[in-house]
Parts: sequence; structure tokens; C-alpha cells
Amino acid sequence: MSDLFDLTGRRAFVTGANTGIGQAIAVSLGQAGAQVICAGRSSMAETLAKLKEAGATGFECLADFADKDGAVQAFDGAAEAHGAIDILVNNAGIIRRADAVDFTEADWDEVMDVNLKSVFFLCQAFARGLLSRKAEGTVINIASMLSFQGGIRVASYTASKSGVAGLTKLLACEWAGKGINVNAIAPGYIATNNTEALRADRQRNDDILKRIPAGRWGEASDIGGAAVFLASKAARYIHGAVIPVDGGWLAR
Repeated sequence: MSDLFDLTGRRAFVTGANTGIGQAIAVSLGQAGAQVICAGRSSMAETLAKLKEAGATGFECLADFADKDGAVQAFDGAAEAHGAIDILVNNAGIIRRADAVDFTEADWDEVMDVNLKSVFFLCQAFARGLLSRKAEGTVINIASMLSFQGGIRVASYTASKSGVAGLTKLLACEWAGKGINVNAIAPGYIATNNTEALRADRQRNDDILKRIPAGRWGEASDIGGAAVFLASKAARYIHGAVIPVDGGWLAR
């Protein structure tokens, strides 16, 4: 059974891998045997150290995912430098907050460029490479609870993550018969740097915990485990799914 989840010999490209969920996914994939290319704007030194500690191989790829051309060039360059990529994890994302009546075009465009536009064109570049060499591969997009819900004061983020869910399904429809699995993970409330302020606010923290049947915040490694599953042979017949990893948030 354990070999179902063995990723030895596979190579992953993980965006936004410097911290939080992206870092946990990178480390989890490495622990399962994959070589991991850690991509993002900031230094990947901490993630690479964690990979080394786990006995895994990692590489750094600095790229700005606000620029889809630069993102694709970084992906293509990583494949040329380190070898063909079998697993693409689109985790990099940003958020802007303002009332809908005050939301600016700049805040709309910046979020959509990173969270949706670059995601699509990275998927495209990845699939082109796989199809050209008649190989199989896996796309794992990172969606959100706001792929299912509306949220408040995050218009472009909600639109982008709803778009990620739809894009995941569309690409699955086009590529499932060609040996490419496309799925998404929708994290719930995860204890990372991005949620530190929420957890520090006692009232907000308590309100969130009351809604989570599991009774706790998720850990980034919970998302990492889901990513290993979706990248593995165990998920070979899963296509177009958006899997909530939320402690039961959506069930309540």
C-alpha cells in the first residue's frame, strides 16, 4: 500500500513555497520522494533546509507570479535546468481587502494576475511539455473556502479563487483523457503567518473555532498530506475535484 503514495523519481514545481502552505506542500512532496523546485519571489533558504533535513532534494527558482510571462519563463527554465516536471502545484497567491464600493482596478488586476492568470498559463506550459513527450502528470491548484463562499471585502480574491475552481474543472475535462490529472485543494483556516492576526484576536479566533467541527485550526502539513495524495497513484482516477481540507467548515 505504501508504494501508492511513493513519489520517487518525480519532480515537482511548487509556487509560493517559501513559507506557510506552499512550504508544507514542498516538504511533504519531498518526504514522499519527489525532487522539489521551490518557486517564488523570496528566498527559499528555509524551505530548502527543511527539505535537506528530510533527506529530500530541493532547488530554488526565483520568480514573480504577477508577471505571467516571467512565471512561464521561470517554469521552462527550471525544467531545462533540473529535468522534466511531473507535478505542478499552483499555490502562490495574494489578497487585497476593501469594501466592494471602494475596490480599485489596481487591486482587482494585481490579485487576478497572480491568483488566476499565471495559474492558467503555468498549467498551459506544463501540459504542453507533457503532451510533447507523451508523459503523464499532475496539476494541483490551491483554491479556497471562497471558491465556495462569498467572503467580505475581498472581491478580487473571491473572484480569482472561484475562477481557480472553474479552471480546474475545465482543464480536467480537456486533459483527463490525455494522462493529466487536474485537481484542487481548498484549505480552510490554517495556522500560518497569514492568519496570525486572526488567531491573536481572541473574539475572532473563538468565533472561527466554533464553526470548525474539528475544533482546531488546520496545520500547513494537513494541506501537504492532501497534496501528496493528489500527486500519487492513489488519486489516478480523480479528475476535476476541488477537495476541502477544512476541518469540516463547509459541512456546518
